Amino acid sequence: MCEKDRDALRATCEQAVEWADLIELRLDCLHELPEKLPQLDSPVILTFRPSEQGGYRNSTREERQRFWSSIAPQAETIWWDVEGDLVHDLTPDWSRVIVSHHDFSGVPNDLEQVYERLARTPAAVLKIAVHANDILDCLRIFNLLDRARNEHRELIAIAMGNAGIATRILGPSRGSFLTYGALDDQGATAPGQVNARNLRSLYHIDTIDSETMICGLVGLPVMHSVSPHIHNAAFVTEKVNGVYLPFEVQDARQFFKRMVHPRTRELNWNLRGLSVTAPHKQTVMECLDWIDPDAKEIGAVNTVVVENDRLLGYNTDAAGLIDPLLGRFATLRDARVAIIGAGGAARAAIWALQKQNANVTLFARDTTKAQPLADLFAIPCTSLTGASFAGYDLVINATPESPVTKEQLTDARCVYDLVYNPVMTRLLREAQEAGCDTLGGLEMLVAQAGKQFELWTGKKADASVMKNAALQGLEDFLRKDATA
Repeated sequence: MCEKDRDALRATCEQAVEWADLIELRLDCLHELPEKLPQLDSPVILTFRPSEQGGYRNSTREERQRFWSSIAPQAETIWWDVEGDLVHDLTPDWSRVIVSHHDFSGVPNDLEQVYERLARTPAAVLKIAVHANDILDCLRIFNLLDRARNEHRELIAIAMGNAGIATRILGPSRGSFLTYGALDDQGATAPGQVNARNLRSLYHIDTIDSETMICGLVGLPVMHSVSPHIHNAAFVTEKVNGVYLPFEVQDARQFFKRMVHPRTRELNWNLRGLSVTAPHKQTVMECLDWIDPDAKEIGAVNTVVVENDRLLGYNTDAAGLIDPLLGRFATLRDARVAIIGAGGAARAAIWALQKQNANVTLFARDTTKAQPLADLFAIPCTSLTGASFAGYDLVINATPESPVTKEQLTDARCVYDLVYNPVMTRLLREAQEAGCDTLGGLEMLVAQAGKQFELWTGKKADASVMKNAALQGLEDFLRKDATA
């Protein structure tokens, strides 16, 4: 925890007890270093970091040495986190010392040598925190944890940044002495730090073990997604030992080769399935052993199942789009449908609606770019500029924007916006003002997620549990944005 004065530090500690087993006190955050620390009842880690190791104020080596030698208390409930440059100048109870190394620029080439250097100190626990510039950087952290476990050394190993989230959540189950969580989203003391409440209530970190089935979302970016809320809630409700993580992936081919495919991956983990989102839905098809015929026709895979030594690809977007519509329309046969957009979501929507025998017209700002998609499915392509949707039974927005006005929607029957955040988009408000029925993207998100869950687990998830979890996730994001 990073507070500016002693009173705030103590108050924050009292809040943290609800979620934390150990509380880290970042003393480098204090405006002035006190001669005596406040009495605390909870087990704590004392940290007084120099700025080059992520500290919040400049402190000299002499100041840090004086702190550890004459101010820092020692007790059974107190751990010291000391940088390697001071270890040989101190004489503490080494059974309560963490010796640490931080690199905020990336993963150093000599990572193994850093570990060996720390391991030569008398400290009870080693800590290495590096910045992950790519999810593949997690491999070196997991490998280091494997080495430490084989050598019976206590190690905290973390890849900071969004690409390293997996090391924070899976680390303890792979032998990491502990992981770090912020008290709240604004209190993170390192890049990519998950708040402590989410570690326990969202990811259920205390229940993750070597048998836990691992699933996740592959995309760039992914940290905005509520899919972890949806699937982790379903795992709990259906009593499945599973966890669903966000995987921020830049190079899908390398990720699938080195971390996913059972025949080539460099990580021993119980990976069962993946959701795939932009921009990887087409690229991932090159990495699979088998693709469902429907997904081949659609030309995109959004779901991967790991089965024995093979990767199987599916598309649940199409069925996820149709299921909510069938709850509104008795039939879609001969329905007049307008689809706005020409990307992957539009492609899946066209395919699914043609299977329902609907009459589809594609609308786009740039008809030159959209025409190949229209030609592929033999449907008309029309400019969105000045278009009127009067007389259409259904208007589907397959873009991330709200691209049309209330006037354009007048006399359309129903508007379906595939955007789910926010729940009430500008397009849906315009549609309601135009007198249209409306359907939001959250319905599709939950429907397609339910089909993914069934592919991975063989169980049907409760759709209401998934939807409520998604709404809770959206509330959390709104709260985070409001306090940022």
